[in-house]
Amino acid sequence: MAEPLFRRLALIGIGLIGSSIARVNRERGGLAAEIVATARTEKTRARVAELGIVDRIEADPVAAVAGADCVILCTPVGTFRALAEQIGPHLSQGAILSDVGSTKQSVIRDVTPHIPQGVHFVPGHPLAGTEYSGPDAGFASLFDGRFTLLTPLPETDPAAVERMAEFWRRCGSMVEVMDAGHHDRVLAIVSHLPHLIAFTICGTADDLADESRQQVLKYAASGFRDFTRIAASDPEMWRDVFLNNREALLEMLARFMEDAQAMARAVRWGDAAYIEDKIQRGRRIRKSLIELKQA
Repeated sequence: MAEPLFRRLALIGIGLIGSSIARVNRERGGLAAEIVATARTEKTRARVAELGIVDRIEADPVAAVAGADCVILCTPVGTFRALAEQIGPHLSQGAILSDVGSTKQSVIRDVTPHIPQGVHFVPGHPLAGTEYSGPDAGFASLFDGRFTLLTPLPETDPAAVERMAEFWRRCGSMVEVMDAGHHDRVLAIVSHLPHLIAFTICGTADDLADESRQQVLKYAASGFRDFTRIAASDPEMWRDVFLNNREALLEMLARFMEDAQAMARAVRWGDAAYIEDKIQRGRRIRKSLIELKQA
C-alpha cells in the first residue's frame, strides 16, 4: 500500500463524492493517514459514524480543517463563498485547498479572496456521479476510469497541482489540467444542458392533465426513463450549478433551441434526409463514447 499523500484530509461535506473519496481511502489506502469530514445535520453525522468511513465527523468546518494539510470542498458550489470565508483564517500554512464543484470560474471567484498566503488552491472537478446523494450513496469505484479536471490559477504552485493530480489518480481517475473558462463551456454542453433538459421534460410531463400524466408514467419508454434518472439528481446542487454557470449554460441552451427548431421544421415539412442525418450523428457520438470507455 502506498504511503499516504496527506497526513490529514478534511472533507467539507460527505455526500456522494465525499463519501466515495472516504471509501477509496478505507479500501485502498494511499490518500490520507486520517480523514475528518463535516455534515450539517446530526442525523447525517450519526449515519457517517455508523458507516465508519472516516476517522472523525464534525459539525463545524473550522474544527475539521484544523491541522489538515488538504481540504476539499464537497458541498454545493453556492455554499463555497461562505465556507471559504469561514475556514480561510484557519487553514494551515502549506495546505492544499481543493473542491469537487461542477463549475470552476464561480469557484475561483468565490474562494480565492479568502485564501491566506501560503495556502495552495487547486480547483478540481471529478466527472463522476450518479443520481443519488448522501453518505450512503458513495462507493470506492466511482472514479475508476473517469476524468478529473483540475483548473489551477496561473500562480498556483505546480507541485501542489501534481499532488492533487496524484490524489485523483489514486482514486482511479484520469487527470487533465485545463483553463477554468474552457471547463465551464465544455461542461455546459456535456453535463449542465442535459440536466436542464431532463428537469424540463419531467416538469412538462408532470404538468399534463392527470389522465395523460398517469399514462406517461405507466407506459414510460426507455428514453423517458433515462430522463427521469437524470432528473432525480440533487436539487440544491443543480440549482447552484445552473446559477453559477449561467452565461455558458444560456449560450449552449440558445444553440440547442436553434437546432431543435431546425429539427421541428424538418419534421413539419417531411425533410427525411435532415432527420436521418441528425440521428446518424447521434449514433456516431454514442459509438465514440463507447470507444473512449466513457459510456
